[in-house]
Amino acid sequence: MTATLTLPDGWQPAPDLLAGRVILLTGAANGIGRALADALAAHGATLILLDRDLHGLEQAYDAIVAAGHPEPVLHPLDLQGATPEDYQVLARALEEQFGRLDGLVHNAASLAALVPLIHYETELWLQTLQINLNAPFLLTLACLPLLQASSDASVIFVSDAVGRRGKAYWGAYGVSKAGLEGLMQILADELESNTRVRVNSIDPGAVRTHLRTIAYPAEDATRLAAPADVVLPFLFLCSAHSKGITGRQLTVAEMLRSPR
Repeated sequence: MTATLTLPDGWQPAPDLLAGRVILLTGAANGIGRALADALAAHGATLILLDRDLHGLEQAYDAIVAAGHPEPVLHPLDLQGATPEDYQVLARALEEQFGRLDGLVHNAASLAALVPLIHYETELWLQTLQINLNAPFLLTLACLPLLQASSDASVIFVSDAVGRRGKAYWGAYGVSKAGLEGLMQILADELESNTRVRVNSIDPGAVRTHLRTIAYPAEDATRLAAPADVVLPFLFLCSAHSKGITGRQLTVAEMLRSPR
């Protein structure tokens, strides 16, 4: 459900907020994903960083280790060509190394093209839904036993306003984000009563990222939030402080708004 949720008045993450927690983050090499990797690690999380950009992953790894944070695990994977078996292989490796998963953040996404549906290329449509919708489904399915093995696990789908209200020309990206919202709600409803796994979606809003630049090339990017400006709500949702919050369509702007 869409409902306002603000962070508790004066809430700030303690340095050890996520100590001991194991979190898998997709799209971790750049943009919001890279900012989240830095922030999650800085608060004690052991991360599994997934992206197709190996060089970007290595840079994230080096920065986290140099800062003295828990050493992350790198998992290069191109979601467009990944198979169900690829996700099962990852899940088996995580089971062997950690035995559980405390967080899963679905951040990776492809914009593809902003064109009328009548002109949308079929292959591009299928590729975009593969990355933005099928991959999160398959990865969640593979990791669900690991999430259920946690004492309190959090699944976060990074959403977008165009996935909550359709907008002309957003094509497969908009449809995939709408699909993520449905996936989140179904999964949250199925897990709420019989597991300790909570599931939410969050819209970061307008953020200075490569994807945003492609969508709005004439926009003054200096007026947008930087990726590091939107991480606080993610830290809250990945932590035990968000226990009991599930099935919610959240926005960064609302969560950062001061309670009245």
